[in-house]
Amino acid sequence: MKYFLRRLGFYLFTAWAAITLNFFIPRMLPGDPVQSLINKFQGRLNTDAVESLYVLFGLDENRTVWQDYLAYLNNLFHGDLGISFTYFPTPVTQILTQSLPWTIALVGLSTIIGFVLGTLAGVGLGWRRGTWADNLLPIANFFSAIPYFWLGIIAIALFAVAWPAFPAAGGYDPGTLPGWNMEFIGGAIYHGILPALTIIISSISGWILGMRNMMVTVSSEDYVTVAQAKGLPERKVMFGYAARNAVLPSISGFALSLGFIVGGTLVAEMVFSYPGIGYMLFQAIGSKDYPLMQGAFLVVTISVLVASMLADFVYAFLDPRTRVEG
Repeated sequence: MKYFLRRLGFYLFTAWAAITLNFFIPRMLPGDPVQSLINKFQGRLNTDAVESLYVLFGLDENRTVWQDYLAYLNNLFHGDLGISFTYFPTPVTQILTQSLPWTIALVGLSTIIGFVLGTLAGVGLGWRRGTWADNLLPIANFFSAIPYFWLGIIAIALFAVAWPAFPAAGGYDPGTLPGWNMEFIGGAIYHGILPALTIIISSISGWILGMRNMMVTVSSEDYVTVAQAKGLPERKVMFGYAARNAVLPSISGFALSLGFIVGGTLVAEMVFSYPGIGYMLFQAIGSKDYPLMQGAFLVVTISVLVASMLADFVYAFLDPRTRVEG
């Protein structure tokens, strides 16, 4: 019990530190949202309009940074993430609510599929080391070294331009209205196939190599040798003894991957112009949209912390030594 309370205290402190950094870092960026709009309209705004924008965005108040910080915490505890400067007067919560399902559907499913396939392949390659299966390792090394954005660009060039089998950008057909109907859902799945495949291919290699190396190490442990000497079925020894312990280091990496799902693969959504939260964050940074930046960063932070806590519980279940710590 003390272990879990100590971990909970650690995560609460980390959440406060992340929220504080989330407030100050955007304000350290040069410029302001009004100046960004002035540059966007290229001088078509007069002086009165500029002053009105400062009043509209609440940037004309003579408050200290400390007062703004306390107001930010108060609004945060009341579930108010503010109004987006870029999409004024749309609340940040509404923007994130609209973008979040796209990121979870694309990056979430792709990450889970990549982890499951990569882990299973790594278990098989590590258990049967020294066979013809080792010939697949150079291929895994090759794809693990390829930057994702480069792989995405190549995929677009091949399968959206040279051979137009999939769309190159967007999340659904422009002529359809978002809704729970087969036309929209089918178009969304069709637009998500190409970015999903690139995410799976770019991530699966790392899981394969990591799991394979751990399986090679664990296979020589005494408890695996004893299990084999007892005459247990090979499948039970491989998964029940070797793989169960070999997967422990991958749990942390997978938990962090699940956490960053909410933030989205920023590069993936930029390359494919996918309407996820990562793409919205990119637009917010370019427009100096403090509330939208803070809201997106906050969602990413909370998701990573929750995923890390889940990883602790999984560790406690898989490794009994963790449960008796402290």
